[in-house]
Amino acid sequence: MHNCDRRQWLGLSAGLLLGSGTTRAQTAPPLPLQTAIATPVRLSSTRLVITVEQRPALAYLPLTVAQRLGYFEAEGLNVEVRDVTEVGGALRAVQAQAAHLVCAPFSQLLTTSRFRAFVLHSRTPQIVVGVSRKTLPQYREVSDLAGRRIGVQAGHSTGRAVVRRVLEQGGLDLARVELVPQANPFAAVQAFRNGAIDAISFADPVITQLELLGELRVVADTRTLRGSTEVFGGPMPSVCLGAPIDFIAQFPRLCQAVSDAMVHALKWLQTAGVSDIIRAVPESHFQGDRALYLAAFERMRESWTPDGLMPSEGPLIALRAMAMGDDAALPEPQELQRSYTNDFARRSKARFRA
Repeated sequence: MHNCDRRQWLGLSAGLLLGSGTTRAQTAPPLPLQTAIATPVRLSSTRLVITVEQRPALAYLPLTVAQRLGYFEAEGLNVEVRDVTEVGGALRAVQAQAAHLVCAPFSQLLTTSRFRAFVLHSRTPQIVVGVSRKTLPQYREVSDLAGRRIGVQAGHSTGRAVVRRVLEQGGLDLARVELVPQANPFAAVQAFRNGAIDAISFADPVITQLELLGELRVVADTRTLRGSTEVFGGPMPSVCLGAPIDFIAQFPRLCQAVSDAMVHALKWLQTAGVSDIIRAVPESHFQGDRALYLAAFERMRESWTPDGLMPSEGPLIALRAMAMGDDAALPEPQELQRSYTNDFARRSKARFRA
């Protein structure tokens, strides 16, 4: 565990902002949380460390774009991305001072008062609820899910929040279905195809794969703004870039540089074509199926915000969704203003005309 206290950590961090050396952004291999925490931030090397979970996931594509296209480097930043394997590990690594920034769902930042989001990546949950055409061929309405098994991603609250809201809108009590955690995307696809689950609440590329196979019927689609509005009443913030409030206050110029790089990437994504994505994304992120990744990208394009700004109603919508689940220590509605700032993204938007 890194032993320096908060004041020492922030003081040493000045080297990140003032250091003149710039090297190409790096991506470290996935690390278990204990390994990440046991690898203290070497601030004297002028690195800015960002932690993330499941880096190859489509939800984190803006971060990959900013790194791969040299946008961090263009802002004078030397960025290392650490992929942490455990659920919630990316946030905990920053709390343990093993990294400076976290790229994670906004809902995770809401569970701690010490963090603030400053660049929003996605303005919808990117989750789809669908039913099996095999086990529920006569599906007509949500009540048809009574007594059925619904697959959700293990350890992630967003899929649960979406399906709970869909059930509530359809007048079906959660106790009348069984939520079945799926360890990974492969397990989710197999469980759906072999009939072990009758429905699913999951992210891409799982959903797109099942759609292309003709085995899934979409019930609710929060990959789009319209779908998010139908389920939650408006845009619901998902993945964002955040940092401890003290760090943002201490190093506003650094945070502005990071914001500029990310908004540049978000703007690029608005018009990026298939060939652009192929050039920007590492082959390993395609997980052996480039066509599936690209098909899922097109379905998710609208989810990414064009300018990094948090919608004014977004935090309250996210809080209401989380309140439906088992999340603890949620802020009061009047405290939501502390959970994010648009100051950096607003300046980035003006600079890049995003």
